[in-house]
Amino acid sequence: MALTDADVQKQIKHMMGFIEQEASEKVEEIDAKAEEEFNIEKGRLVQTQRLKIMGYYEKKEKQIEQHKKVQMSNLLNQARLKVLRARDDMITDLLNEARQRLAEIAKDPASYSTLLEGLVLQGFYQLLEPKVTIRCRQQDVEMVQAAVNKITPIYKDAVKRNIVVKIDPERFLPSGICGGVEVYNDNGKIKVSNTLENRLELMAQQMMPEIRVDLFGANPNRRFTD
Repeated sequence: MALTDADVQKQIKHMMGFIEQEASEKVEEIDAKAEEEFNIEKGRLVQTQRLKIMGYYEKKEKQIEQHKKVQMSNLLNQARLKVLRARDDMITDLLNEARQRLAEIAKDPASYSTLLEGLVLQGFYQLLEPKVTIRCRQQDVEMVQAAVNKITPIYKDAVKRNIVVKIDPERFLPSGICGGVEVYNDNGKIKVSNTLENRLELMAQQMMPEIRVDLFGANPNRRFTD
């Protein structure tokens, strides 16, 4: 039976509706899939950037922490240096005060003459030379000569040998020092420095560990004491 134009148009409309329906469903499916893929990619990108940001701030945090440690170490070192400088200044002041007190010794003729006798005799014993030359302050010449006269027999009796002693009449020790003598062998190449300043310096070097303990207490980080 032949289809009429109306039936053909109806069939065409029906087929077009079916095609449109299928196309609409396909578009929805494509949109849904695209949306899903978009959300997945967006999530991946967000997670990637999140990890990058977290890594960046973790690195920054470590850098800040390291910087804080360096600053703290520098501050501690500066504090230690200040303490050490203050301690050195205190020891310097102590030695300067000791030098000032040494200068007072020479003002007491009785004590100073006895001290000179010991210093000269010690110089003789250290050199053990048959001829020696003594240098002293110009103001001490008479006192040193008296000391030589007194201790020379003591030295001769102790070492069983003679000694010729000369006080240098031209080259004197500086008048500004606290006192004492320098004793030389005959050719002047060997010297025993027994000035009061030199004796103080030697004593300070020997007693410095004890001085530091008395002033600042024992060092808790020191494992050995000798």
